[in-house]
Amino acid sequence: MIVLKDLSKTYKVGPSTVRAVDSVDLEIPRGQMVSIVGHSGSGKTTLLSLMGGLTKPSSGRVIIDDINIWTLSDREMSRLRNEKIGFSFQFASLFPTLNALDNVRLPSTFSNKAPSNHERAIDLLKLVGLEDRIYSYPGQLSGGEQRRVALARTLMNEPKLILADEPTGDLDEDTEADILDIFKKINAEGITIVIVTHSRAVASQAQRAMRMHRGHLAEEQE
Repeated sequence: MIVLKDLSKTYKVGPSTVRAVDSVDLEIPRGQMVSIVGHSGSGKTTLLSLMGGLTKPSSGRVIIDDINIWTLSDREMSRLRNEKIGFSFQFASLFPTLNALDNVRLPSTFSNKAPSNHERAIDLLKLVGLEDRIYSYPGQLSGGEQRRVALARTLMNEPKLILADEPTGDLDEDTEADILDIFKKINAEGITIVIVTHSRAVASQAQRAMRMHRGHLAEEQE
């Protein structure tokens, strides 16, 4: 499903060169749930951005479903991200003028799927436990509820791959457990999931744990 080959990302900071991601090789088979742990600045978020086609690598390849994604045009890349990849970030970033239902439906307006996919959006809000908040606006929702809406939105276009950056950051333990249960449920349906986190409790829920340190990626030791 995902193959990273000699993947690197460097930045110039004054006279110095920072290797945020340093010669990473990784293969993730379809349907696997992988966690990547590491301290702030270790490169784990940059790696996730490279995987999702949000940040261009300095060198190396990102291959998704046998496609080297950085050979695609901007239009093709946008279509790949919209139709195959779901992004789940630490902050919900909901549109304040749209209710929960319309926030969830939003990605379908940029794809070939029917923008009026009303029933699927409702089903997804039920999946994340918000069937009684469908018509509520972000300002009427708690932080945890907003995160659930964002997760439902991530699933709207039926992605085959979910890239999650600190998806449970700043949540209370009960809400964190609920979000992780949802991830495990959709993973059991065959969706590949990569979770970047600083939390070992979150990382332990994955089938495979990796550690990022100074741009290098390695299998987590038991």
